[in-house]
Amino acid sequence: MRILTLVLVLLIAVIQYPLWVGKGSWLSVWKIDSELATQQQANQQLVARNASLSAEVRDLKNGYDAIEERARNELGMIKQDEVFFQILDHPTQRSSLAVAAQAQATAAKTDSATAPAIPAAVTPVAH
Repeated sequence: MRILTLVLVLLIAVIQYPLWVGKGSWLSVWKIDSELATQQQANQQLVARNASLSAEVRDLKNGYDAIEERARNELGMIKQDEVFFQILDHPTQRSSLAVAAQAQATAAKTDSATAPAIPAAVTPVAH
């Protein structure tokens, strides 16, 4: 009887081994579940990014406002007959281009009495 009990316990252990340790075991299922959760989180971030890009593409295709905004912000473009004013943080640290633009504006101011005064910290830049 003891031998039969020992054989049955060994048989149950052999049957249970793949369930706990082998391929398709609880351990591998747990690992795959954690990988699945990580991938789902990455997918949600990519879906949000895709929605943002899709909205941007739609704006660029349908309206000129988005194109104009990009041209102004990224390329520094201005409209024809538009004056661009660059406000410097430190007027004493102006570049030579800004100083030249200020000198040109001062010369233009002396030519016409109706030209508005330009503050020292604001320099027009012609494009």
